[in-house]
Amino acid sequence: MSTTTAGPNVTQRRLLTTPIPGPRSRALMARKARAVASGVATTMPVFATRAAGGIVVDVDGNHLVDLGSGIAVTTVGNSAPRVVEAVQEQVAAFTHTCFMVTPYEGYVAVAEALNRLTPGDHEKRTVLFNSGAEAVENAVKIARAHTGRQAVVVFDHAYHGRTNLTMAMTAKNVPYKHGFGPFAGEVYRAPLSYPFRDGGLDGETAALRAIDVIEKQVGADNLAAVVIEPIQGEGGFIEPAPGFLPRLAAWCRYHGVVFVADEVQTGFARTGDLFACDHEGVVPDLIVTAKGIAGGLPLSAVTGRAAIMDAAHAGGLGGTYGGNPLACAAALAAIETIEAEHLVTRAREIETLMLEGLRALQTRDPRVGEVRGRGAMLAVELVEAGTDRPDPALARAIAGAAHERGVIVLTCGTHGNVLRLLPPLSISDELLRDGLDVLEAAFAASAGGAR
Repeated sequence: MSTTTAGPNVTQRRLLTTPIPGPRSRALMARKARAVASGVATTMPVFATRAAGGIVVDVDGNHLVDLGSGIAVTTVGNSAPRVVEAVQEQVAAFTHTCFMVTPYEGYVAVAEALNRLTPGDHEKRTVLFNSGAEAVENAVKIARAHTGRQAVVVFDHAYHGRTNLTMAMTAKNVPYKHGFGPFAGEVYRAPLSYPFRDGGLDGETAALRAIDVIEKQVGADNLAAVVIEPIQGEGGFIEPAPGFLPRLAAWCRYHGVVFVADEVQTGFARTGDLFACDHEGVVPDLIVTAKGIAGGLPLSAVTGRAAIMDAAHAGGLGGTYGGNPLACAAALAAIETIEAEHLVTRAREIETLMLEGLRALQTRDPRVGEVRGRGAMLAVELVEAGTDRPDPALARAIAGAAHERGVIVLTCGTHGNVLRLLPPLSISDELLRDGLDVLEAAFAASAGGAR
């Protein structure tokens, strides 16, 4: 796939007109320091002014290759034409009524689409919210209402959000939890399948290990829900070994425990399937979606089995802005774009192209411990050469060098030693290759790099 332009006046090539950051971005960063709470950090020291396709343009005119998609949000591409048109039409009609006061068709249409598209052919219901964390929290509420139980199990390295409950569910302390407790109770943690660090443990055995911990430390009769990311996001793009998710889901089904798939980051074609659960045919009881759902507008959802979803009493679910009409219009347009432009297939093409380059890099550089991921959700775990010891300093250095050269890459992982790559599915092959070339140069230039 190759394009030359996308969106208004956004040429699809990397272009640096100033050092990164340029003078206008530096001035805006100074204003940010005076106006915005210091707890809000930024990955890039630049301020965006336009974005489309695979390019973000900053206020100094630099064209940056986007391998981050606003953390997997602009999956269909920034300013995707169908999304722009749908939002413009909706904003001219009305911007808000609150669905709980005066409902509107867009909300119902999004619910119908999610009921149709999410895994499983059972009868489903959907409720809409604003953020991934809000949706995860409501999935727990629904599971508790359905089961009459309180306990929730999550996994090592998990990330589920920044609300009080989802901070308790999140594994990583800094920056997400440190100093913000006490946290919600009745949240328990089980070991994840982490093939790179599990010594070859297969998925079935890893699932039995997790189940043993759950049964001993929690007990199935006390457990409302098991909540898991099919591929972990902030935790390091960890993909459990084959068989882990199906075995865990089967155990939940046998014991009447609600199996919740947190597909906030993995959903909507990101992994080369419409949803990551589709890869092994796992059908969750509840699925949580957000990020790529609405082309950049704030929207999230919980979708699941009708009997479970309808367990909450009338008025027990909702929120003032949940399912905002602009976001609903954007979501319908984003879904149409995914289907019309065959973006599931495109994600697989991106996987093929990028894994070839990243694995070639791995063969040359012993600091690349593992290359992993599916679709356009790929990661490079960095270690001290010849060991499996995490090297977060190297990850920071490589990401910083890429940023200086005009390529947006993100880091993640419990130890901060993983480079994560999340390009929009509208990006061209040329930009992907350029981004890979920049990463290779950053590795070669780093201390101790391959010679």
